[in-house]
This record gives sequence, C-alpha cells and structure tokens, in this order.
Amino acid sequence: MSNEVIEKARSNMDKSIAVYEKDLGSIRAGVANASLLDNIKVTYYGAPTPLNQMASITIPEARVLMVTPYDKTSLDDIEHAILASDLGITPANDGSVIRIVIPQLTGERRKEIAKQVGKLAEKAKIAIRNVRREAMDTLKRQTKDGDITEDEQRNLEKQVQKVTDDSTKKVDELADKKSKEITQG
Repeated sequence: MSNEVIEKARSNMDKSIAVYEKDLGSIRAGVANASLLDNIKVTYYGAPTPLNQMASITIPEARVLMVTPYDKTSLDDIEHAILASDLGITPANDGSVIRIVIPQLTGERRKEIAKQVGKLAEKAKIAIRNVRREAMDTLKRQTKDGDITEDEQRNLEKQVQKVTDDSTKKVDELADKKSKEITQG
C-alpha cells in the first residue's frame, strides 16, 4: 500500500515536469521551433481549432517557421490568429503559405526570457513540493491508522524525499539548459 504512495508521488512529479517541459517549448529562444505555435487556436467554421491540426508546420531555415494550411481557405484565419497571439511576431502571408521569421533576441530580451524560465521552474518546483507534502501526509495518516509502523513511515518518507530531490534536480537541469539556449542564442 505504501509503495503506491511513492509511485503516485513519482507519477505526479513526472507530470509536473512534463507540464514544465511543455511550457519551456513555447518560450521563444531566437530559433524556430514548431512548439511556439502549440497554444494558437484558429477559429475554423466557428470552433477554436489548434493550429497544428489545421496546417503543417515546417522549419525551412534556422529562424523561419513555415505554416502550410491543409485548407487554403483558412489562410487568412490562421494569419489573424497568429497576429492576435502573444508571440509578438508578424506573419508573412504569400497566398499559399505563411512564413514567420523569428527575430534575433536583444540582450535585454534574453534576460527577460531567462527570468521567465526561472519563474516557470519555480512554479514546477512548487507543484513538486505540493506532491511531496501530500505523500508525507498520506504516510502519517497510514501510521496513525496502524497500516504502517513508524520505522516504515521514516523509511518511506526518505524514499519520497529522494523522488522529490530527483524531480527538483531534473527541473533545474531543464531550466539551465533552456537558459543557456536563450543566453547563447
């Protein structure tokens, strides 16, 4: 029963890391990355539709994203959705595809983005610590209910702490990697 607590904690911490990785993917680092467009929804026949379901997104050059709609009539809608997004990039529509040129980042903008990476990392760590707290509370409850002994509780708490430390370390590694990618651009 108690191993379930550790497995559930590990699983939930892994989910927190996955969310963080997805968040990092949507941060612009001066290079073209298709995941920049993941959060863009296009109104298509009255329904908000994810852009990546309406068009193929390719990277013909290091700093260029090319959006080729499956339905050419949706080209203007896609262009408007990109303009309305918080990307801060103006798309170029040539009538058949949309090109998005990712501008070089200024030193100041790089620092801002690095701060954003740090904030997202802290958010992920808070989620991990919350999972840890839940697991510890469950173990205390099991000891109180007589399901496990105090020795088992201490041993399991050490295991939960190890999983927490490993997860936090993974978040730090991801943050460092992304920060280097941004600052070295």
